[in-house]
Amino acid sequence: MDPFADIETSQSENANSFNTGNSNNSTAGTSSSASTPSRYENQKRRDWNTFGQYLKNHRPPLALSRCSASHVLEFLRYLDQFGKTKVHTPICPFYGHPNPPAPCPCPLRQAWGSLDALIGRLRAAYEENGGRPEANPFGARAVRLYLREVRDLQSKARGISYEKKKRKRAPPQQQLSSAAPPTTSGDDA
Repeated sequence: MDPFADIETSQSENANSFNTGNSNNSTAGTSSSASTPSRYENQKRRDWNTFGQYLKNHRPPLALSRCSASHVLEFLRYLDQFGKTKVHTPICPFYGHPNPPAPCPCPLRQAWGSLDALIGRLRAAYEENGGRPEANPFGARAVRLYLREVRDLQSKARGISYEKKKRKRAPPQQQLSSAAPPTTSGDDA
């Protein structure tokens, strides 16, 4: 069974449902906007199709059911050639500098955040297309370790650590003091 056939079939069905030739344009417009996939869903579908193409072009061609974590890692390394993030090597004079003052020959790679988001979308798409969660190669330990390694390497190369973003909360006292003017006891007027 071809896991990508379902995606293509559902797309053509959606396209046909928009072109029903209904003379009442107001109802056709509302139904199309309700079934328009989100930006995330579109990106997930594109990523899934890209991974499917990668498997088809793999030598020898690889069925999704035989795909393992090593194939996912191979795919991530393949994507590095299309990256736009400069990652300094340890021998580069700008290693550890967040804003290097001059160009250098260090390679361009995929940014860690992009890879992390990609794996999240592919992990969800795998299960949506009939894959068993316990057999999901995108959630394998080796993939998680690889992402952690990429994050740490890029963090050191930039000289900036990746930390989870914390919500900033202003203390209640500061909000009150800035909202109300200070009271003075006085006959200063």
